[in-house]
Amino acid sequence: MTTAFLTTRACPCTPQSFQGATLNHCRTLLTSSGSRRRGNAMAMRVATREVLTGSQRQKMDPSDDTMFYDSPKIVQHVDDGFRAQLTQLYRERLPPGGTMLDLMSSWVSHLPPEVTYAKVVGHGMNAEELSRNPRLDSFFLRNLNVDPTGWALADNSLDAVLCTVSVQYLQQPERVFGEVLRVLKPGGVFIVSFSNRMFFTKAIAAWRDGTDYSRIQLVKQYFGACPGYEQPEVINRVSVPEDPSLLGKFWTAAGALGGGMHDPFHAVLAQKKMEA
Repeated sequence: MTTAFLTTRACPCTPQSFQGATLNHCRTLLTSSGSRRRGNAMAMRVATREVLTGSQRQKMDPSDDTMFYDSPKIVQHVDDGFRAQLTQLYRERLPPGGTMLDLMSSWVSHLPPEVTYAKVVGHGMNAEELSRNPRLDSFFLRNLNVDPTGWALADNSLDAVLCTVSVQYLQQPERVFGEVLRVLKPGGVFIVSFSNRMFFTKAIAAWRDGTDYSRIQLVKQYFGACPGYEQPEVINRVSVPEDPSLLGKFWTAAGALGGGMHDPFHAVLAQKKMEA
């Protein structure tokens, strides 16, 4: 595959334009929001390559995502076992006092309640959901399938970016992962977590038609599309301290017995290279 230098400015692509199309029309665009701020004529280049074909980006429901997410969804999208593992992973991997971006967030961020961070910025598509999230210091609205890049965040400014059970909806994941790379500090981490749950008609074909294994490989390819990331790490289980409550004992017993009672937990994460 050829390497393309993709813009950090908002691209005019729409979800419909990907039906049978590729990113070829975007390849010649070179710009950097960071360079514009500094008045530097040299653009920061985020190198990336295509992973998905046009048909793999398609959704069963091609209608405007803004309409779909217009009504707030104040629900838990994964079960207690998944959420406990995710919070523990954050406890282990996120630096206390760091600056975070919760990408494609909602009314909850699953961050460990006892840990304080310097700033947590949220992103999503529903203002009511984000305004209810007590961990967010600020948030912004953006349809990443229309405007995947050009976020109003400085280059090399974040210690971590989180994406929880939402990567399956990205139609331009290569560009989003490239934009995450731009805003991460060298050594910063991007944690992508997911299960087998989804809004089926809004998930891309490559995700809908896949298995747990193929979805893990797909997210690894998204990271690999941007050479500025270190080798991605895959985590399929996080050891959670024992919960003495009755509900905690139930989940422990269910996990020991197996039988698929839990939502499967998967996380793929990678750090930005120190020299990137």
